[in-house]
Amino acid sequence: MPEASETRVRTDDGRVRTDGGEAETDTAGADDVALDPWGSSTVSDYRKLFEEFGIEEFDELLDEVPNPHYLMRRGVIFGHRDYRPVADAMRNGDDFAVLSGFMPTGDPHIGHKLVFDEIIWHQQQGGDAYGLIADLEAHSARGLSWGEIDEHARDYLLSLIALGFDAEDGELYRQSDNRELQDLAFELGSKANFSEFEAIYGFGGETSVSHMQSVVTQMADILYPQLENPKPTVIPVGPDQDPHVRLARDLASRMRFFGVTEAYASFELDDAEKELVAACYEHLDPDEFDDHDLRCVHVADYLDDATPETLDELGVVAASDVVASARAKLDEAGMEPLRPRVRFLDRNATEEAFDALVEAIDGEKRVFDEHVDTFELSAEEAEELARQVEIENGGYGFLPPSSIYHRFMTGLTGGKMSSSIPASHISLLDDPQEGYDKVRSATTGGRETADLQRELGGEADKCPVYELYAYLLSGDDDEFAKEVYDECVGGERLCGGCKEQAAELMREFLEDHQEKREEAEELLDSLDIDLDSKRRGPGGEH
Repeated sequence: MPEASETRVRTDDGRVRTDGGEAETDTAGADDVALDPWGSSTVSDYRKLFEEFGIEEFDELLDEVPNPHYLMRRGVIFGHRDYRPVADAMRNGDDFAVLSGFMPTGDPHIGHKLVFDEIIWHQQQGGDAYGLIADLEAHSARGLSWGEIDEHARDYLLSLIALGFDAEDGELYRQSDNRELQDLAFELGSKANFSEFEAIYGFGGETSVSHMQSVVTQMADILYPQLENPKPTVIPVGPDQDPHVRLARDLASRMRFFGVTEAYASFELDDAEKELVAACYEHLDPDEFDDHDLRCVHVADYLDDATPETLDELGVVAASDVVASARAKLDEAGMEPLRPRVRFLDRNATEEAFDALVEAIDGEKRVFDEHVDTFELSAEEAEELARQVEIENGGYGFLPPSSIYHRFMTGLTGGKMSSSIPASHISLLDDPQEGYDKVRSATTGGRETADLQRELGGEADKCPVYELYAYLLSGDDDEFAKEVYDECVGGERLCGGCKEQAAELMREFLEDHQEKREEAEELLDSLDIDLDSKRRGPGGEH
């Protein structure tokens, strides 16, 4: 969620714009958008995530999500990576899953509640739900003892259940106790290497092996819901966890037996070359050539005379080196017919799986040593066939996991909310009166005096107390959240009364939550999850 110095622009209906809006302060270079899963990462300008990492704006698909959660409606969930398959599955009643994990390094607090709520909401929409305790990560990356981990793990699970997670329908587990997960991590490790860990996470010679192992375990966590049945899966996280999501998507692809791509001849084209050749195929008329057949050499000759005007006519933007490389490949292919086809690339297939794929493809096809071309299947049909053959022949058939990203929550004292600064956050275990007192003492976005507040209005977009209303205290009531915002910026609402109302609501929330935690104790004890670790050893890497 945003730093207190960030200004967020709102749409006409009061929602926070998920592109971050135009900041009043100069955020150039802020954080260098360094996403570190184990650091104290903050993001001062969320737009940079769209530009530099390819995270997509959630607003663009909000209308495709049935019954969207209020965190989505209010722009708290601001971005996603490939969430559309999950939204489609929800609308169509198809299988999908949600998973997120918690590193038990301290008490669960209201920042963690965002992720709890996202898991629970997806479960309520019909998804298979998974909540995990990242105890291997806590031990190896943060150096916690197993006794400390045991204590905190119980607290996270109790809060998750108390907030509405259906533990009898979903699955809760600890990384250290899940053998299927560890077996999957071992397999994924064969597709990862140290050089990419170095590039993604900054690992070096001093990084412990167990820390590296914990990363592969997290990759297995992300793909775990697909072990029995490949399905769209969403991972709700803060943007600092995006490096894990990107690596998991890469590993899911590397584990596949077959890659599916579109092609135009027996040789391979890169994406830019393919776009150029596709445009040529659509533009050129085969009847203009002697045998009424479009051949590779014909397109090569056409590109040999290509000018900027030619490319404009084709509707493509291609650098001169792309034109030259595509032309060279086409010229070498000579009189081979240029025909669109779907290609199955052999990535990891066994001989038996490759033969089974060839047998399963109906209609015209061309079989090569390391790929098969089909002329009668769409790319979507080919993807489904490749996955089916893979699963029938001992593969996983993983779909690329999706993710959604929520804003970092501002600490009650300003700056980032931190578990190590008690006054900056409200623990879900805090005494209700203590929660009340923390809100009453919180920093606000108010003006220096009441008269200025009435004249200029408050700065709700810079106010940690308003965030409490928007992200937690208003619940599903959008009108109430908007009313608080409008009264603040309109000068009608003064900080003293606003904080008093928020403090009372926080006390009520904590009282209710802790009653439900007590009710969840018996259920948690009945689950097949060991909260008393038998592991021994000192803390891990600090």
